[in-house]
Amino acid sequence: MADLVVHIIVPVVIFAFIAGFTLFAVYAERKIAGFVQDRLGPMETGKYGLIQTLADILKLLQKEFITPSAADKILFAVAPIVIFVAVFIGFSVVPWAPDFIPANTNTGLFFIMAVVSIDAIGILMAGWGSNNKYSLLGSIRAIAQMVSYELPVGLSLIAAVMITQTLNLNDIAYLQGISSPEQIYFMGVWDVSDIGGILAWHIFQAPHLLVVYVIFFISSLAECNRAPFDIPEAESELIGGFHTEYGGIKFAFLFLAEYAMMFLVAILGVVVFLGGWNSPLPNIGSLRLADWTTGLGWGIMWTLLKSLAIVGVQMWIRWTLPRFRADQLLTLCWKVLIPLAFVCLAISGLWRILVML
Repeated sequence: MADLVVHIIVPVVIFAFIAGFTLFAVYAERKIAGFVQDRLGPMETGKYGLIQTLADILKLLQKEFITPSAADKILFAVAPIVIFVAVFIGFSVVPWAPDFIPANTNTGLFFIMAVVSIDAIGILMAGWGSNNKYSLLGSIRAIAQMVSYELPVGLSLIAAVMITQTLNLNDIAYLQGISSPEQIYFMGVWDVSDIGGILAWHIFQAPHLLVVYVIFFISSLAECNRAPFDIPEAESELIGGFHTEYGGIKFAFLFLAEYAMMFLVAILGVVVFLGGWNSPLPNIGSLRLADWTTGLGWGIMWTLLKSLAIVGVQMWIRWTLPRFRADQLLTLCWKVLIPLAFVCLAISGLWRILVML
């Protein structure tokens, strides 16, 4: 019975967090867009427009279920669920604090890469099932983009795994903190296992991983269909892309999936490259800042702060850079990011041999 309660409570809490994050993120994005474009953003609904997003969600929930008469009704109805569930399951292996993880598995990183790839199937179902030429074109472009950019994402994560020698996300986070039973070796040319802080992050312990993280971040934007990689949803060309025919609660699930994916790739990058739940404050002599700012509460706080900062950068980029053309998007992937990721992969192998052994 206790296990059953846990298996119900944990998914409910994660879903509640995703829903709350989406409400906050949509409002924040509107305000960031307003700031970048020298305007105020939402101001009418609630003080400073604080409940504008809540009003929008309530409106979506009350809308009638509309299915186009020529649509494949089963695919059309199931696609938003497949897209959201594929992203939602990925949160099950993400560590939020020391040993505070819904499912601590030794293949957590591989699991995320596997389940999130199902997202592409849901997008194809949405485009094909809508029986709309704009939706179909949007889904095809989305899949071409996502399949292409999964390669640099995977290569960048493999480059990090070659250094850490583990697919367990909890262990990867442990390796970037102060010394612990799980930390059996230090990662770089100097031992910072007692100092901790920002110097223990992978991008500083193995500096080429900073380039790897940039590759991962750029590719993750494409995986999320975020600008400047928002070709699949281009309003000026495809009306709304694969979700053109969706409205009401079905559109809300697609909306939730997009923002959940934004946070998932942000927190994954934080765990693998940016210290995870470890404090960025180092121990300096008798001033034990890293020791004082670790633990369950601090770990959750650092994870959230780092991840939300990355999400903020994603939003900033959306309202700053213009959209790529399709040829520019694929050229960047196949001629720049993938070759550079292979070079970093080779450097990780040499680093493992020459520095860490």
